[in-house]
Amino acid sequence: MISRFFKKRLGTRPIDTACIPAGMRVYAIGDIHGRNDLFEQLLAQIDADEVARGPAETHIILLGDLVDRGPSSAQVIETAMTLKSAKPNTRFLMGNHEEVFLAACRDPNTEIVRFLIRIGGEATIMSYPVTRIEYLELDIQELADRLPSLVPEKHLKFLESFEDKIEIGDYAFVHAGVKPGQPLYGQSPKHLRWIRDEFVGHKGDFEKVIVYGHTISADVDEARSRIGIDTGAYESGKLTAIGIEGAQRWYLQT
Repeated sequence: MISRFFKKRLGTRPIDTACIPAGMRVYAIGDIHGRNDLFEQLLAQIDADEVARGPAETHIILLGDLVDRGPSSAQVIETAMTLKSAKPNTRFLMGNHEEVFLAACRDPNTEIVRFLIRIGGEATIMSYPVTRIEYLELDIQELADRLPSLVPEKHLKFLESFEDKIEIGDYAFVHAGVKPGQPLYGQSPKHLRWIRDEFVGHKGDFEKVIVYGHTISADVDEARSRIGIDTGAYESGKLTAIGIEGAQRWYLQT
């Protein structure tokens, strides 16, 4: 379904004049967190919306956090890889959950694996070929040693190819946000993947309109120059995408 948002306009906001180059259409998808069922539903909605709107150079951006919390992280990665093959203009941002998952798989130690589990990584591990009984029988060191053998190398290489930010026209797409007072070119991966309160609490405008995930809200969070589209899909069942063409924007949700 298409969500509509009605707000009082107290003067012109940067999001009200932002646009992307003519002939382009962008869909950005918020945090999926292991909900492959919702991901496939939203992709079908995007396909239908694209047909209804007519020809354009379409780009799809996933804002990161494909993994953890929901039950189907491995399947989400497979769906994302298939999407990239079918639609080469699809791009992916590195979320903090991908960062931790990659660290646990590439250089496993008990501290990283414990942190992965604490932020919802148990569900990701269980989406790979290990039974619940096997998982429970492993101590933390054994799990750290076992983890790299569970995850296909093609999944890891795919996640390692993810970007930190994408700029198109008057928009910048990031996972978590940007550090206020710093130019976009100077933003560190740490802030792009992890920042929260300092970014969403900032009262001023940013260099571009920032489209981001990471911080959950009940619905789309529009401010003067930021648009948050993480609607907590893993728990709420509501996965959100923003569509942008010219100076128009709209939303699709499961």
